[in-house]
Amino acid sequence: MKVWRKQSAEPEGSGIQEGNSMILREDIENREYEILSENAAKSRESKGRDSVETPCKYRTDFQRDRDRIIHSKAFRRLMHKTQVFLSPEGDHYRTRLTHTLEVAQIARTISRILQLNEDLTEAIAMGHDLGHTPFGHSGEKVLNQIHPGGFRHNVQSLRVVEKIEGTSSTRGLNLTWEVRDGIVNHTGSLKAATLEGQVVNLSDRIAYINHDIDDAIRSGAITFDMLPKKPVAFFGERKSQRITKMIESVISYSDGRDRIGMDTVDNKMLLELRSFMFEHVYNNADVKKKDDIKRAEDIIKFLYYYYIDHVDELPDDMIEIAKEEGVHVAAKDYVAGMTDRFAMNKYEELR
Repeated sequence: MKVWRKQSAEPEGSGIQEGNSMILREDIENREYEILSENAAKSRESKGRDSVETPCKYRTDFQRDRDRIIHSKAFRRLMHKTQVFLSPEGDHYRTRLTHTLEVAQIARTISRILQLNEDLTEAIAMGHDLGHTPFGHSGEKVLNQIHPGGFRHNVQSLRVVEKIEGTSSTRGLNLTWEVRDGIVNHTGSLKAATLEGQVVNLSDRIAYINHDIDDAIRSGAITFDMLPKKPVAFFGERKSQRITKMIESVISYSDGRDRIGMDTVDNKMLLELRSFMFEHVYNNADVKKKDDIKRAEDIIKFLYYYYIDHVDELPDDMIEIAKEEGVHVAAKDYVAGMTDRFAMNKYEELR
């Protein structure tokens, strides 16, 4: 891969002086020009934040964004949000948090090899699922049906970092444009403006397909022998083999290009595995027990309409949103931000 090396002199006072072991933000920014691809996003060239801030002495803007996301309440709540199974029994099933960490690991590996900006990649990965509802896609589906204008978790993830998180005096995390773009464009056919955001999009798919296969087999929902033969033979029988082969495919295809993708054959095999999971796991009522799905839907609907009728019982920040944007938006934001157990407890308390 072609590497562009910055020709201009380092900014005054930013170089690493003899006998000084500290690495400051400006040193990191300079190194990005020396080691990253010319197509990689550079911290110094960020389109910036909505509100201008004094730069950190030690961290680049993308590193600060990652840290803000990790220290947010929404990020901590991911540990108690369902990934696929609504009532998993056992300690080894994925949650939204473990899924997020797996996406970040895959995405950073790809970005490192392609000489992209790992800090930007990690920030996007850490924030991409902040807007997921309780009860996984079952919760998202019902909110999409009942909320005016619908509901999409990627749009809600962006809303979390722009409007919901923050302090009592400052709403939103004031993240850089590149991180926000990657978060909202991380799913489906959406395309992020940066290669780092595109890496997260593919890494998300690689992660959830493989770890959901793992969880589905562990639960007994499917057996290994049920998996489609061609993709398994192509990518490998073990999860680690499949993930490695998929990562290698992304790297091989994307090296030297101005977009991130996979070879046509490799992508076809990946989509075959994905289709299998939708048919046999994600949309299978025998796997997601009908009673569990019905209960999840009942809880989301009840709480959503309850808080529309009882705005005064919302937290103060949600009451402010209700005043500014309407009660439906506030109810949606509050319910979408709940963990599975908090939603269940509130349902039992209020009904």
